Amino acid sequence: MNIFSDFTGRVIKIVEALDLKAKDGSDLDLSRIAVEPPRDASHGDLATNAAMVLAKPAGENPRALAEKIVSELAKDPDVVRAEVAGPGFINLKLADRFWHALLADVLDEAGNYGRSTLGQSRKVNVEYVSANPTGPMHVGHCRGAVVGDTLANMLAFVGYDVTKEYYINDAGAQIDVLGRSVLLRYREALGENIGEIPSGLYPGDYLVPVGQALVTEFGSELLQKPEEEALSIAKDRAIVAMMAIIREDLSLLNVHHEIFFSERTLHADNAKKIRSAITDLTLKGHVYKGTLPPPKGEKPVDWEDREQTLFRSTAVGDDLDRPLVKSDGSYTYFAADVAYLADKIGRGFNQTIFVLGADHGGYVKRMEALGRALSGDSLEVSILLCNLVKLFRDGEPVRMSKRAGEFVTLRDVVEEVGRDAIRFMMLYRKSDAPLDFDFAKVTEQSKDNPVFYVQYASARCHSVFRQAREQFPNHEFKRETLRSAVARLTDEGEIGLVKKIAEYPRLVASAAQAHEPHRLAFYLYDLASAFHAHWNRGTDNNDLRFVKVNDAELTEARLGLVQAVGDVLTSGLALIGADAPTEMR
Repeated sequence: MNIFSDFTGRVIKIVEALDLKAKDGSDLDLSRIAVEPPRDASHGDLATNAAMVLAKPAGENPRALAEKIVSELAKDPDVVRAEVAGPGFINLKLADRFWHALLADVLDEAGNYGRSTLGQSRKVNVEYVSANPTGPMHVGHCRGAVVGDTLANMLAFVGYDVTKEYYINDAGAQIDVLGRSVLLRYREALGENIGEIPSGLYPGDYLVPVGQALVTEFGSELLQKPEEEALSIAKDRAIVAMMAIIREDLSLLNVHHEIFFSERTLHADNAKKIRSAITDLTLKGHVYKGTLPPPKGEKPVDWEDREQTLFRSTAVGDDLDRPLVKSDGSYTYFAADVAYLADKIGRGFNQTIFVLGADHGGYVKRMEALGRALSGDSLEVSILLCNLVKLFRDGEPVRMSKRAGEFVTLRDVVEEVGRDAIRFMMLYRKSDAPLDFDFAKVTEQSKDNPVFYVQYASARCHSVFRQAREQFPNHEFKRETLRSAVARLTDEGEIGLVKKIAEYPRLVASAAQAHEPHRLAFYLYDLASAFHAHWNRGTDNNDLRFVKVNDAELTEARLGLVQAVGDVLTSGLALIGADAPTEMR
């Protein structure tokens, strides 16, 4: 149950019964009515803006309207106090019986608690990571991988039909460099002394096995082939090998894509898909021949002081028009973006989300504009930017990997600190804020390490059940028996934990819709903190311990609370892509 949606519905029913009308006699817009947690918990459990948003259009005094609403809310058996605050806000205090019933529902729903049909099966494509297939994943790719994967998980959890996609940048200059780098390693595998890797080629040792595989397949045959043919073979084999490494690296991080989309397919058959997409834009009136003024500051690589084929993107929200075809007839990189987005529209997506690095900020307006032009506003395009990650060890910067030669690989980090620590901590800042990742801090066992603190709460939940079974060996502590006992919970700390659990459905839904998965990590830490705090109260006061040795029914009630905390921790950690341990080693 989402209590905020539930009470929004109750407030709307009350307002409808008041039969209010707008000043012109039309119906009031009730969609702006919201029920939320109050800013100050001492004010109550819920707050609504109903009177504030309806008073002006209805020609009413906000406080007077709030009093009318409060008088009806006071009749609700789940409400023990309804008060008007300030200019017309309404605060509600709910009865313990309501929290008992909600806890019982949580126990019934188990792992499904928080799920919803909010998304109404709208088709959403989330494209993330999409690193060039020129080497292993490095830590710079890690944050986007976690943010994109967690966001996709959350969207699916609240009812969207989600496709996780990886765009393989397997066309362009970087692939030519990759092919030449592999041919160099091929010659090395044949016994040639290649010396130091020339500047401009990829120096990492990860290309050595690719060169050796070419020798196994072709012997020295490639040396006799024309350069372009040998390069084409090297590029093909290298892309396959690099994507195998990338898939393996992502799997270590528990990231799995359903679609791997090849950029090469857009350029196949004489760039048929690109030509088709540009023709579609042209027929819709968004393409023209013209010149662009010189840009301020640094000139982009595709700028020309000659007539080109341009996308009139300024007409659909962009800052400047974008070149599609250069004066020599070749396509710009953006032309491939046009074809790719057209392909997504053709696959029936209602929304596409791109998770990109912070250096792609210039893509935001042009891709949003392109989505409007291609789809006629039927496709919602969103760009989520992820800022840099800086690695530290005990406060000192960590700079490079022996294996990769130039950067710290994702595999290096996973092997040192573990998947769960990476996934959780990559979400412990908003994605567009810089993030410092310290190897020492994310492995220490303390409250200052958020992932440890949350997973420790999960382990403690399981330890409570082990203690209970030792004290009551003849009890099975099934969900249905725990559910029937929860009315025994009366302590303010116990009810406070139920209230924190009640926030979960709204939190997941709002974070998914806002594309802010970091909120989930923050919430799980807050829930763990509340649970640990109540545990500590039991350490100081035997009457508050979860296992009450002389009262089996009260123990069952408290175990119901512990089970619900454990359910939410398990659910939230699963969305993040981390484990909920049963014990800490």
